[in-house]
Formats: sequence, C-alpha cells, structure tokens
Amino acid sequence: MSTDPSPDFGSVDRLEVPHHSFAAEAQRLDDTDPLAPHRDAFVGSDSSLVYFDGNSLGRPPRATADRLARFATEEWGGRLIRGWDEAWMELPFAIGDRIGALALGAASGQTVIGDSTTVLLYKMLRAALDAQTNRDPERIEIVVGRDDFPTDRYLVEGIAAERGARVVWIDVDTTRGVDADLLRAAVGPRTAVVLLSHVSYRSGFLADGADLTAIAHRAGALVLWDLCHSAGSVPVELDAWGADLAVGCTYKYLNGGPGSPAFAYVAARHHAGLTQPVQGWMGAADVFSMGPQYLPAEGMRRFLSGTPPVLAMIAMQDTLDLLESAGIAQVRAKSVALTEFAVRVADGILSPLGVRLASPRDAAERGGHVTLSHPAMRAVTARLWKDDVIPDYRDPHGLRIGLSPLSTSFAETWTGMQAVAEAVRAEG
Repeated sequence: MSTDPSPDFGSVDRLEVPHHSFAAEAQRLDDTDPLAPHRDAFVGSDSSLVYFDGNSLGRPPRATADRLARFATEEWGGRLIRGWDEAWMELPFAIGDRIGALALGAASGQTVIGDSTTVLLYKMLRAALDAQTNRDPERIEIVVGRDDFPTDRYLVEGIAAERGARVVWIDVDTTRGVDADLLRAAVGPRTAVVLLSHVSYRSGFLADGADLTAIAHRAGALVLWDLCHSAGSVPVELDAWGADLAVGCTYKYLNGGPGSPAFAYVAARHHAGLTQPVQGWMGAADVFSMGPQYLPAEGMRRFLSGTPPVLAMIAMQDTLDLLESAGIAQVRAKSVALTEFAVRVADGILSPLGVRLASPRDAAERGGHVTLSHPAMRAVTARLWKDDVIPDYRDPHGLRIGLSPLSTSFAETWTGMQAVAEAVRAEG
C-alpha cells in the first residue's frame, strides 16, 4: 500500500466560490491533478459522455481489451487444460492477495476471489453465525442496518429463517448510516454477527471501521464488512481494524467488468474455526483426490466452492496496476476533492432549484459518491440518460453521483452537474 502523502487539490470554501467560477475551478483542479494522466487509460474517457455511475460499473481500461484477447489466444487457446496447473488454480489467491495489499489493508493469505457478492456474503454470514451459536447457543442474533443494500438485508432474513436466528434491525437516517451510538444500542450478549456497510450504497456515509469493529467485539460479536462501495476508492485497513470477515465486489472501483467475481476476506485467526456452508470440490484439502468425503483445505482455499471464474478475473488486473501506481492515499485524496467539488456546485446551482444534499456534508464521513434529493429525480435520471449523462437513481428521490477517481475529471463533473440542473428545471 502506498505511503505517499495525499496531494493538495486546494481547499476552497464552498461559500466563497461564485457560480461563474466553477468552470475555471474545474480546469484548475484538472491541471493540478496528479492522477489526471490515468484518465486516458480508460475506454470512453475522451468522449463527451458524462459518466456518474462508476460506483455501479467502472469504465474498462483500454489495456483490458488486449489482455482479454491475449488470454483467449495464448493462455486459453495455446495452453488449454495445462493452464490450470501453470497458473489458473492460484489466480483466486494471487489476485485476492493483490487486492488485499492495495485496497484492503490485508496481509497475504486472507483474501480470495470467488463467487458473486451475494454468494460470498451468504457463505461468510452463515459460517460466522454457525461458529458463534456453536460456541454459545444464546448467540442467535444478526444485527444489520435497515437501509443496507437489499441483498444484505434479504440474505440476513433468509439465513435467520434457515438457522432459527433472530434479526435485530438498526433504523438509520437514509442520508447517513450506522454509527457508533446506533451500533452500541443494537448489540448485546445475544449478538452473533454484525453485518455492516463501510460505505452506504444510498447516502455514501463512510463508517468508522475500527470503532464499529471494536464495539461489536466488546459485545462478543463477529463483524462482516460489506466493502462494495469502498474497495478501490476509500482506504480500508481490515487487519488494523481487527476485522473478522469482509466481502466486496470488483466491478465498481476495481473495474473488473459486468458481473466480475467478488472477493472475500477472512482474518487468519478464523480460518480453522469457520465452516463454510457450500462445500465444493475446489475447497477440499486435496482437490484432485476425488475422495469419498469432503475434507476442507487449510487457509483461504476452504472458502472456495466451485471452479474459479478465471476469465472473469482477468480484467481487474489492469485497474490493480493503476491503483498500485497511484496509491490508495492519492485515490482517496482525489475522491474527496471530486465529491467536495460536486457538493459546492450543488450548493451553488442546484440548491436554488429545491435540490438538497442527501449525503454527509463532512468529507470525512463520505465515501466516493454524493446523493442529491428532489421529487423529480426519477424523471431527471431518465432525461439525463437520453442525453448521455449517466447518474444512478435510488429511492427515495435520490440522484446518485458516482465519481471514480482514476477515470473522472473535474471538468466532466462540472459538465454533468450543469446537465442535472437543466434536467431539474425541465422536470421539476
């Protein structure tokens, strides 16, 4: 992980910037942006399309097209089945360790690429719940925020029904997320597992990973972190937090492509004590023994189930190269600068139109996206898409501005925010 100091993008008080200077400010910020050269690495960065949805699906790096073509002709086409012995069997661990080092603050041997986010969340949550209830039959509660991403909530409800557990819901302000006070009130001697989002999918609220993990641990609970909206954008320090488990996707800020496989982190101290519920041949101690019974492998291999999705792991390697070059500290610095700029522009040209900020105003409590609220935002989003300005819509009335630090410029942000204002005028 890079230890380079964060660059100075220049702090500008939002109350001191006249509206007509936003274009000049965007140009100045782009001119002094140390990450600006990385933008050319992405397909479409030279087009007029404004992309505000990199926190849902990142742009592909240009190098990825060549990588995929080479893989098809040289590795897959040339090596055929030999590829498994030569490299592919270890890819889930090699790429997992690289994500761990560059984006998660995780030492090697604790991160693996596997199934979809949903499947990995299920496996990690079930394993943690079973371990806790086996240790203490009174620990039957799963704690989760009522405004967490639907998959997380649905999985919690399903697993609770399946295992005879109970869900403890944390009610949150939809413009924020789960904080220390809310978590303290929710955990107790019956808590088995806490599922938390590091960055809230709706508001962009950035949780305090170390503080919340410590609160859960003091109650005797394990913590499973959902890192989907932070990995590759916000520094994560799983080992330093004392985190137990984490899952995140790779198609957002890691640019792995549509449906690229997720990653799972399991702290080394838990490897031997967790039994994952989807026992498949790839997680067996001797993969090719084809033995009469399942014996789990040691380490992270035990958390695999089926054949690794090799083709789907290839694309994210180019973004990992860029992330290694830039360093997560500089990525975060630009992310903060982008969202601060977007908030200033929203205050200047959208607030007079009745648009309100539905994300934390303090950058220290905000991840890589900003949500703007107005009753017409669903129609506004549809109008913008037709004009090649691509934000995301989230109920209630939220237009989500996702700003990917490696591929988004300040000028693109300014152009898109002007388009949002025009669409609000037309639809509001």
